[in-house]
Amino acid sequence: MPRLFTGLELPDGVVGQLALMRGGVVGARWLEPEDYHVTLRFIGDIDARAAHDIAETLGLIRRPKTPIRFEGLSWFGGDKPRSLIAKVKSDPALMDLQAEQERRLRRIGVEPETRKYTPHVTLARLRGVAQRAIADYLATRGALLAESFTAERFVLYSARDGSGGGPYVVEAAYPLG
Repeated sequence: MPRLFTGLELPDGVVGQLALMRGGVVGARWLEPEDYHVTLRFIGDIDARAAHDIAETLGLIRRPKTPIRFEGLSWFGGDKPRSLIAKVKSDPALMDLQAEQERRLRRIGVEPETRKYTPHVTLARLRGVAQRAIADYLATRGALLAESFTAERFVLYSARDGSGGGPYVVEAAYPLG
């Protein structure tokens, strides 16, 4: 049963810039740079038939190329940090692309996403890391210097069974524009 999600690939230069943020947080499990992506929609563990339907419905999406601009570093989880992220600006084209994916996936029976969509690139997973440690990390890292780019396609990724971790595999790619 594959674990699926959609996202936007990052250019090599941006991957290199984000990879410079690795390190400096005890207890962080840093993602491999080749697994960096702008998350669009987590789908979850899906059987083969549903995976086929998902790939097919995503192929119906027609959206413009999407500008991607980074806003800085942050974390998810409030006072119990669970992920260190590079925040992505909520551009209308990006938000429309994500919303259309949500609508189309719901129509074919995929459970709705309950969390508000926040565009981001996950840099590290955090378990048992204090909020103070993350605040110190962010204070010493300064501003995030990552180039803007235009996404020309979105992809359907699969993750390793059970763990949800990388390496992530591109199962299908869908052009934008």
